[in-house]
Amino acid sequence: MNDNLKAFLDTKVSQYNRPEFIANDPVGIPHMFSKKQDIEIMGFWAATLAWGQRVTIINKCKELISLMDGAPYDFIINHEEPDLKKLLHFKHRTFNDIDTLYFISFFRWHYENYESLEDAFIPRNNPVILNNSEGPVRDKGLQQAQGDSMVEAALNHFRSYFFSLPDFPPRTKKHVSSPSQKSTCKRLNMYLRWMVRKDNNGVDFGIWNKIKPAHLICPCDLHVDRVARKLKLITRKQTDWQTAVELTKNLRELDPNDPVKYDFALFGLGIEERWGLEGILPEF
Repeated sequence: MNDNLKAFLDTKVSQYNRPEFIANDPVGIPHMFSKKQDIEIMGFWAATLAWGQRVTIINKCKELISLMDGAPYDFIINHEEPDLKKLLHFKHRTFNDIDTLYFISFFRWHYENYESLEDAFIPRNNPVILNNSEGPVRDKGLQQAQGDSMVEAALNHFRSYFFSLPDFPPRTKKHVSSPSQKSTCKRLNMYLRWMVRKDNNGVDFGIWNKIKPAHLICPCDLHVDRVARKLKLITRKQTDWQTAVELTKNLRELDPNDPVKYDFALFGLGIEERWGLEGILPEF
């Protein structure tokens, strides 16, 4: 991989991976909390609702927090049936009160059995994930393949697990994607980045340990896709799960231990500098 490209993107990571990024991004929603479960719940909700204008996404998340009395985990665990009435008019685009009530039912059921939402992503009978040792993998290709397989298995398992309650509304399934549907899973990959990545910059939380940062898949939204194609980090014609895998494979050439840090660079270039992109991207 071109050293100049790495240097350029590393500079952009440093520019965007900083606390100033938080206020105008959905990641700022879980940053409103210190309790692990609140961070997990509102991080997941913010990622789920993250389509459309960022200002609207943030405002809708804050509205939802207010409807749960400012304490999502406590509300979910301790609410009684009449408490749910206040949520009946919550809506963001195609996400409505039916979806909201199911999310609450799922979270209550899960947290009655597990301390962390991380466990919802870990299939108990999958050796790819359960045997995720901390030791080094000498074969670089094998390491990449294991990482891709791990997150793919985690996301496929999560969707199945999320909709394992007997009364789930079929309409809600459109809000939780998986690689088995050939989706890029951009929102879930973004959520995993928030929960798994560890650094000292204060944006990502790094509160989960069962999936390594090296194994994450880069969120591939329209902005990331556009910039990555201009930089020849994506060659696949369509945009699907394998496109996200291709992008991440190329980003691992730049940093095998933390490839998705480049999400900051690609997204930042795509959003903040979109009007002058042609003059900003060097030729590599």
